[in-house]
Amino acid sequence: MPHEHSRPTRRDFLKTASTGLAAGLVGRSLPLHAAPHPDLAVVSGDPAAAARRAVEALGGMSRFVQTGDRVVLKPNMSFASGPERASNTHPAVVYAVAEMCLAAGAKQVMIVDNPLQTAELCLRRAGVADACKGLKNTYVQMFTDRKFYREIKVPQGKVLDRVEVIKEVLDSQVLICLPQAKSHSNTGISMGIKGLMGLIWDRGSFHGRYNINEALADLATAIRPRLTILDATRALTTGGPGGPGEVVTPNLIIAGTDPVAVDSFGVGVAPWYGQKFQGRQVEHLLAASQHGLGKIDVESLSVLRATA
Repeated sequence: MPHEHSRPTRRDFLKTASTGLAAGLVGRSLPLHAAPHPDLAVVSGDPAAAARRAVEALGGMSRFVQTGDRVVLKPNMSFASGPERASNTHPAVVYAVAEMCLAAGAKQVMIVDNPLQTAELCLRRAGVADACKGLKNTYVQMFTDRKFYREIKVPQGKVLDRVEVIKEVLDSQVLICLPQAKSHSNTGISMGIKGLMGLIWDRGSFHGRYNINEALADLATAIRPRLTILDATRALTTGGPGGPGEVVTPNLIIAGTDPVAVDSFGVGVAPWYGQKFQGRQVEHLLAASQHGLGKIDVESLSVLRATA
């Protein structure tokens, strides 16, 4: 059985900045009509328009969703607050992505989370349910009962050997993660890989039984989104994951098929706790890259930048 570790804290995360490393919007830029599939698409503008443009830059939603697919979207909607607090994914981003999935031929789009606050309040205040209510075959669901989860093995896990995951995720053809860019009291930042915790039943074990950063990397070996679209239109740079805290507006959507690359680039779009960081300074991202799950050094990425 995995052994118990002490939990890292926000202070531990901040200590990693002592080397003076700074992260910025770096990487090898591509002209708009260069390579058909860049590592990342980074688009500024209105949340919905930027999400659409980012997916288009990656080859269009039909690259990821085929006719008849059952699609699961995993935004952040665990907190009973609106977009202004930046603890949840902007509902316009979720709507735009769901609409693109349907246009690509998805049979069903299920938008899911395991909330940290009262499910009914989260559904109402996060705004995703209202935003998507007019979409055909699209459902927004909070999974708060264990019967909706199924245990799977984590063959590549170092500390995590099995985990209970929402059945809809396991039974779907496509998973698309739509994380919100925000700070986190235990992991420093919370983006796509950290957001995978919203798909499992026993979140408490990650905070108490395991080293959360190692467990997150293990989880990312078992749950593989086809696409990650990071909402960095707003970023909660302190007080995360629920806020309130300082909110800045990078005004960016960052999309890619590599979850480590998306998150690592996202680390550089804002100061966290008043300091700049690189992806390698975030323990769970470094662990995920060491698992071979993606590229952590943004300088090595091909990045297509655009304005919606």
